[in-house]
Amino acid sequence: MAIVENWLPPSRENWELLNWAWQFFPLFTAAQWLVDFYPQGKTSTQSRFNIPGKIAWATMEAPGFITLLYIMFTLPQQHGIEKLPTSNWVMAGLFTTHYLYRAIISPLFLNPSMSPIHVSLWAMAFMFQVINGTCIGGWLAAYGPVTMKDWEGRVPWVEAGMMIFAFGLLGNMFHDDELREVRRAAARNQKRRQAAQGDKKTEKSVDKVYIVPQNGLFKIILYPHYLCEWVEWCGFWMIGGLGCVPARSFVFNEITTMTARAVQGKRWYIATLGKEQVGNRKAIIPGVL
Repeated sequence: MAIVENWLPPSRENWELLNWAWQFFPLFTAAQWLVDFYPQGKTSTQSRFNIPGKIAWATMEAPGFITLLYIMFTLPQQHGIEKLPTSNWVMAGLFTTHYLYRAIISPLFLNPSMSPIHVSLWAMAFMFQVINGTCIGGWLAAYGPVTMKDWEGRVPWVEAGMMIFAFGLLGNMFHDDELREVRRAAARNQKRRQAAQGDKKTEKSVDKVYIVPQNGLFKIILYPHYLCEWVEWCGFWMIGGLGCVPARSFVFNEITTMTARAVQGKRWYIATLGKEQVGNRKAIIPGVL
């Protein structure tokens, strides 16, 4: 049953239109280079329109893999496709694995705390996920390779792409945990101070405790978790092949929006912690930017 007729799941005509338009998303990210307003995370602001961080993050990130899986289980039937190739499900599985970690496990079970997110940013992220999930899901479910023959000769590329994806995902998880440790350490120190002072009051929030982690790629850049995510999606694109337009668009969309965010973030680190704390670290690309 279609959720939105000819859009979820998409007809070929609508999918091709959406897929074409999605390539121009980087043009919209240009605004990020002009303003520092980004009401999320360390740059979150006080507003009556904020959504609690954990709830906001889960609900704005999960629609991507939910949309993709919905299309994977509905669109093939509309086109008389009885069984999709294994590689299609491998790509769907990798996409889902990333977002299960990013949208569910990380915010709801691993993160000690998360700053609130403004509803405007939540809405934009929600739409990004739905559109991206539709583009990739449509390609995997019916409008890309749908037979084993379509994948002939691509086994080495698929295997290499899976290894690169796994390397990026592990790097992303490692550096995410370094950021979590900042807040865990702050909470432990705060608890020790309160115990030493005999203060039995409820602990204060540690939402706004920030320092530059010292391990892994944090030694040379400020946003290694972003860089590792790029590696992930480059591996994903490699599996699909250079002609996989949805995966290619996703890579470039991620790079353009995350680069601007990382440069903004570096300015924030310098303004908040000082140039000495930041040192010679680049924002996101070692030795370059």
